[in-house]
Amino acid sequence: MSARDTAREFWGDALPDWVAALARACDETSQNKVAVKMERSATLVSNILRNRYPADTSIVEDLVRGHFMREVVDCPALGEIGKQVCRRWRGKAAQFENVNSLSVSMYRACNRCPIHKGADDDAA
Repeated sequence: MSARDTAREFWGDALPDWVAALARACDETSQNKVAVKMERSATLVSNILRNRYPADTSIVEDLVRGHFMREVVDCPALGEIGKQVCRRWRGKAAQFENVNSLSVSMYRACNRCPIHKGADDDAA
């Protein structure tokens, strides 16, 4: 059974476009390779495909939309970037780190950005 078939079976007519894109990516390579690219576990990918992920899926959705659907956001500091890149910087912006000038700039930009406000970036 393909990942697409699995997703259709468990999601039914409510199959979101991003879950369909995740399944397509798994069919093109493998579930493990997709998980590595997203920096998540294969178990998480499996649970998403089977509609069994108990937590908020917004982070996973952003990762899929950025990596596999090539969706972008307009970052005030970096310009047009993938959603997965935005999500990574938002996660780093939770705590100030004076590692380099880019980290400092992104900390400031992310904490002022309307995309970041109210986002739960530590989950998943």
